[in-house]
Amino acid sequence: MGLMSKLIGGGQRSADEYVELDIDDFDADAGAADRQVHIAEISDRQDVVDIKDAVYDGGLVIADITRHTTTDRTMEQIYDELKQVAQEVGGDVVQKDDDQVIITPGGMKVAREKLGR
Repeated sequence: MGLMSKLIGGGQRSADEYVELDIDDFDADAGAADRQVHIAEISDRQDVVDIKDAVYDGGLVIADITRHTTTDRTMEQIYDELKQVAQEVGGDVVQKDDDQVIITPGGMKVAREKLGR
């Protein structure tokens, strides 16, 4: 397999081709960043409070929703709350597959197409 095939894909990948990164190898101080990316898990409606606070503060949130089905009534209510927050701040909210929701702050939108398409 040539270098370009390795960089842009081609063929199957195996787990031993990936390298686990150690966070201690990187500078943990993000400096004076204006915005942050937050990782969250939505297991019940109470988790939405922290997500909303992060978005109101200008953060982008990637939330794991694997504990819910997309047709779950609780999840529908959670989506409604997240949509309202995104509208209030001028941001965006999208669902990625069946396992993640991405909520952006004002001035940031999520592209609806993958790169390179």
